[in-house]
Amino acid sequence: MLSSKVVYILRYFDSTGLAESSRILLTAAGVEWTEEHPEWPQEKPNQPHGRMPVLIEKTTDDSPDFVICESSNIERYLARTYGFLPVDFKQAALQEQVRDLISDVNGLFTSYVYCQNANDRAMLFAKFESLLDTLIETQTTLLKDNGSTGRMFGNSLSYADIVAYGFYINILINAAQFKPDIANLIKPKLTPELVKLISTVEFDPLIEKHKSKDGSLVAVVSV
Repeated sequence: MLSSKVVYILRYFDSTGLAESSRILLTAAGVEWTEEHPEWPQEKPNQPHGRMPVLIEKTTDDSPDFVICESSNIERYLARTYGFLPVDFKQAALQEQVRDLISDVNGLFTSYVYCQNANDRAMLFAKFESLLDTLIETQTTLLKDNGSTGRMFGNSLSYADIVAYGFYINILINAAQFKPDIANLIKPKLTPELVKLISTVEFDPLIEKHKSKDGSLVAVVSV
């Protein structure tokens, strides 16, 4: 009897954004997957919660499709399914709390982008920078405590590594469309440990097939 095969469809805009870490996880897992770019906002009512990204898991055994949304939920599902998060809840929580901090940093930048009041925008960007400093300090401490190997946990590619790389490719490259000088503001903040993490993730054999829509992050941080 043939075993059931699992394939995935990832729905998102044709940009890095909130789907980049999920793309890396799917690539690292070595599974078959494709990407769809629904017409927006025409297809908005047809998506769970009216939002993207959306992950659709299909099997060849006639089981119903498994459909989930929300970026961090998709990431955690894939990370647990394919071993990039520890089975132990406490060890997993140590990585997931860093992901939640990234979400908060992203949220402040998004609020800054869409704010119309100049004074409020300045305040929001200051809060973004302050929390970004906390994130960088937290990640750097984890990297040092793990032997400055370019990995935050253990000796192989982890969920925390992947979402860190996904965050920096977005904030250093993709975010330039909203704030052109953002890379020049953030690159001096990056510690040697974080630069090494970026290189370690980008050149990891598990994701060598991943080609970011925004190009090489190593090239950006090396300039």
